[in-house]
Amino acid sequence: MRFYRFSPSQLKKAADANRQAPPLPEERGPGNEVRRWAALSSMLLLAACSGTKYIPEGSKLYTGSTVKLQSESQIPRESEITTELTGVITPKPNASILGQRPKIYFWHLGEGKTKGLGKWLANKYGEKPVLLSQVDTQKVKGLMVNRLYNNGYFRPEVHSKVTVKGQAASVDYTATVNRPYVIKEVFFPEGDSLLPQAIRATQAASLLKVGDAYNLQTFTNERLRIDAALKNQGYYYFNPDYILFQVDSTLNNQVNVYLKVKAKTPDKAAKPYVLNRVRLNTDYNLNDTTLAERPILYRGYQYYPSEEVFTAKSITNATFLFPDSVYRRRRQDQTLSRLMSLGTFKYVDIGFRPARQKADSAGYGFLNSYVRMTQVPKKSLRAEVLLVSKENGFTGPGFRVQFRNRSALRGAEQLLVNVTGSFENQTRSGANTIGLTSFELGADAQLQIPRLVSPFDIRLKNSDFQPRTVLGAGVKRVERREAFRQDVFNVNYGYTWKNRVTNEHSISLLNAEYLRLTVQSDQFQQLLDDRPFLANAFRQQFILSSGYRYTYNQQALEQRRNQIYFSGGVELAGNLAYLFSSLTNQPRETNADGSQAYTLLGQQFSQYTKVDLELRNYFRTSSNPSSGNKLATRVLIGAGLPYQNATVLPYLKQYGIGGPNSVRAFPARGIGPGTYRAPASREATNFYDQVGDLRFEANAEYRQDLFPYVKGAVFVDAGNIWLVNSDPSRLTVDAEGNADGKNGQFSPSTFLQELAVGAGAGLRIDVQFFVIRFDYAFPLVVPYANPNGSIRPSLNQTFSNDDNAGRLNIAIGYPF
Repeated sequence: MRFYRFSPSQLKKAADANRQAPPLPEERGPGNEVRRWAALSSMLLLAACSGTKYIPEGSKLYTGSTVKLQSESQIPRESEITTELTGVITPKPNASILGQRPKIYFWHLGEGKTKGLGKWLANKYGEKPVLLSQVDTQKVKGLMVNRLYNNGYFRPEVHSKVTVKGQAASVDYTATVNRPYVIKEVFFPEGDSLLPQAIRATQAASLLKVGDAYNLQTFTNERLRIDAALKNQGYYYFNPDYILFQVDSTLNNQVNVYLKVKAKTPDKAAKPYVLNRVRLNTDYNLNDTTLAERPILYRGYQYYPSEEVFTAKSITNATFLFPDSVYRRRRQDQTLSRLMSLGTFKYVDIGFRPARQKADSAGYGFLNSYVRMTQVPKKSLRAEVLLVSKENGFTGPGFRVQFRNRSALRGAEQLLVNVTGSFENQTRSGANTIGLTSFELGADAQLQIPRLVSPFDIRLKNSDFQPRTVLGAGVKRVERREAFRQDVFNVNYGYTWKNRVTNEHSISLLNAEYLRLTVQSDQFQQLLDDRPFLANAFRQQFILSSGYRYTYNQQALEQRRNQIYFSGGVELAGNLAYLFSSLTNQPRETNADGSQAYTLLGQQFSQYTKVDLELRNYFRTSSNPSSGNKLATRVLIGAGLPYQNATVLPYLKQYGIGGPNSVRAFPARGIGPGTYRAPASREATNFYDQVGDLRFEANAEYRQDLFPYVKGAVFVDAGNIWLVNSDPSRLTVDAEGNADGKNGQFSPSTFLQELAVGAGAGLRIDVQFFVIRFDYAFPLVVPYANPNGSIRPSLNQTFSNDDNAGRLNIAIGYPF
């Protein structure tokens, strides 16, 4: 579509011509008169939106500028430098959409008014016209020359040209440059005193490389690099401003760089420092009187006030400022991060003062350090009313009461005791389905110890983050109405730690779960009798497992336009139990499907290996770091392999797909396994058992800021689940409606054809700490055969009523 601009005189002529010209025969009639006036009105509106109508007489609307670089030789980094030159152009022209400037029109509505709708629209959406007279080309050219010098292009020439078109004008800038100057040699300061020696020791990591183009930003970064290196060698009072660069540009397009230390550098900045005394105060406040007490001396530290809340050992283990050691800013930052990550302090302040002790014979000075910590209340009790939204589609009200002790054993150990409960429903299509109403009540306790409890002293001295040992135990009762009641007991022990802000490791040394069905309805028992696979998944059993998970998350790096999230984990269950059971000849039991199962202390146990992989990518389409406009994608791969003592994963460990955080066009756990579809007959009793051992899912979502706190999104989802072993009770058919014999089992040659696909759009109410999400999705491809025919639905096929219906998902938080 093209938009044309018309001056007021042109519009007047067009109107006069329209009135004077006799209509053609086919143009006669009231309908054509309406069309002519509509066309004239459209031209008037376009002229108003273009903004030129409201330009004062004798002035021109400034519509923007272009920048062109030219040289007789190739211009390195041409695109980057052009962008930098464009950035210095002022003022910025009025915002335009397809050549139109509606903001100028809104500004005109409020011109000369002090109140009313026009004034409100002008203040809210208006923008005063930017005129050519406001453009100072000499100033802009001077700034461009400065930027070119900074990039090694000495003695450039910048010219400007004004182009006028009607009531609008633009300015074009052309910069003519020679070959950029490059670095020939770099000379670091000489001398035998401590400071020149320390600076020379950093030369190997210098950012100034022979042969690189002269660039002012590189020189600035080099000063910061040297300062950071010196700060880690004891030079507490040193400052980047004490470094001076002298550049000899008399060579032929080359420069020699001489790095100097300013002559006026203070003596205290020219020497390194050793920590003399380190004072730790764990109960600091503005009216602090603890220093009047006698300190506890521990490992050379002065510790205040007493060990009633924290032992001196627990705090010094998180402190990396060591008495009688060289000051290092790296250790200062690490101490601050470690103490704050304990979760027991509201504020941590680290300061330094010169010690009265004189410099030693080597020229080192001395500093006294103090670390002041303000505590969070040691104990707290918190009650919450929740809206529970789970991946399996169960949603409803819940509650949680949590007691927290932030130093349960006087070592900054976090003890958390939770009592939780919920009442949930799962809404899905399908007749006579039982178990869609759930009650849960549970209690658990967790002890987080801020160190790795092991036979060895492992402190991870190069990490800014506090490692933790986690011990937990819990019990939960789950009741699915009209189906069953199940008790779940669990005990766990493991470690978590981070070696950098993006990397996290978690090891579960022991995770023991005991599952017990205590009550079963007649309908559910009949289902178990009819479906041995389901019976095996629900059998009373132990789960004894260990696992490892690695997470790489760039979302903490907020300035990055492209952020990657990866999480990968492996879980091994039942191998040691199987070995013990087989070596000690424990009795075996017969399962519902006739298979023999080993037991441990009279109880069956699960045996499987499970691998989960998740990869997400977030690409921000705007250069503004605070923008929420981004393309988010995710791929989920899960594989659980039951073997030896098991033919199927435990029900709680199986995968489901569909729902508000998965393939949103389908109900939670309403897809699969494979091409299986739950019976639609109202005489058949169904259960929420569309789960499997393998999962593949892919999602793509574009998110756009709409209004303050409101975001929009469009998305497409695809995925399915499969079984490792065929389940005869879940019959599947091929595209012709004939039994295919797979019965939900995974097939490498056909799994892509069995993916469910859905798409939709949504709104998010995002108030930073709370997100309410509304997604409306509809199916594009369903993987199962249509119950009214033998052809599997595809993109161009009419679905049955249940399949064709859109689905509204209401959820808390983003799907990923």
